Amino acid sequence: MHTFLGLILAPVLALACQQAMFSLVTPSCSIQTRVAIHAVALVVLVVNVALAVRASREWALYRAEAGGLDERTSGPVETRRFLAAAATAVAALSSLLVVMMWFAAWALSPCFA
Repeated sequence: MHTFLGLILAPVLALACQQAMFSLVTPSCSIQTRVAIHAVALVVLVVNVALAVRASREWALYRAEAGGLDERTSGPVETRRFLAAAATAVAALSSLLVVMMWFAAWALSPCFA
């Protein structure tokens, strides 16, 4: 379950973060503060990092098992291990994307136009 959250939810959250940060530009410019933009980025970053950690724990669990079938899902362990590794990578890259968007929000003024 954590694998699919890392694969699907992390990139969706990164895109939603971009949309939310962009939609907060006009209100932030009118009140001359960037607190809301930074709050959105921080929350999404924390959630994405948590998803990456949970996916990496599942990856480590499947790495410990040698081969054969998974007792919980009766599927091949190699497939589950690959999906957990991919979920870890996707969630980590989504976290990096949020960090880069947050840096841009920190470096540039919302009234820069």
